[in-house]
Amino acid sequence: MSAEGPRRAMTPAAVRARKGGEPLVCLTAYTTPMARIVDAHADVILVGDSLGMVVHGLPSTLGVTLEMMVLHGRAVMRAAPKALVVVDLPFGAYEAGPAQAFAAAARVMGETGCAAVKLEGGVAMAETIGFLVARGVPVMAHVGLMPQQVNAVGGYRVQGRGADAERVLADARAAAEAGAFAVVLEKVAEPLARRITEAVAVPTIGIGASAACDGQILVVDDMLGIFTAFRPSFVRRYAELGAAAEAAVAAYAADVRARAFPGPEHVFPDA
Repeated sequence: MSAEGPRRAMTPAAVRARKGGEPLVCLTAYTTPMARIVDAHADVILVGDSLGMVVHGLPSTLGVTLEMMVLHGRAVMRAAPKALVVVDLPFGAYEAGPAQAFAAAARVMGETGCAAVKLEGGVAMAETIGFLVARGVPVMAHVGLMPQQVNAVGGYRVQGRGADAERVLADARAAAEAGAFAVVLEKVAEPLARRITEAVAVPTIGIGASAACDGQILVVDDMLGIFTAFRPSFVRRYAELGAAAEAAVAAYAADVRARAFPGPEHVFPDA
């Protein structure tokens, strides 16, 4: 046991209490090995529907199913004793109304053991957020750029410019007032992110929304340089593991073709 004593798992209430305090460290994870690495450092692990693109090669998040979220949620929960694990509700699993959202959230939480779910939307989803929270489902909201609505908004564009700022602010306020314990702000310019952060009583977690937020989240495969199909302009790469992996595979293939792969006489010289 360390001198600090046993680690305690983060909770939605603990995340909410960090408003205005130490910034929240958040990352995605979709597998057990990555969850083990991330859990040592993160306050929140999001099993995001971005797994559709990052893991399954889909062109967007719209093809992600509830079954996929449950599968990856279980994998992450096996290796995340410390961080708060939040699982996305995928497109089509909650938009029809509060009852549908509750059924989806109950399945995700019951089958994965996660502590909270995330859904996209503010004003339009306020009733649903309130319905879920009243029934014991902690909700993280997501406003600004909402990838599940990419077809409706015309692409992955910065949100909240000009007069549109009031819409994004209203979404964040509605989500917080409905009971969300945190609000993700995606692809929102710094002045608006700061304004929202000051206006709502719960932590804001930015992804491409500047350091004005109460915390930050990135897709871990973007941050590590593993996912290379495209690179969001706001992502800081802390490693280039994709390039390193490609070089390692190429070196292995070259050794095999050159018959340079070690045999038992090299591995077990005393045999």
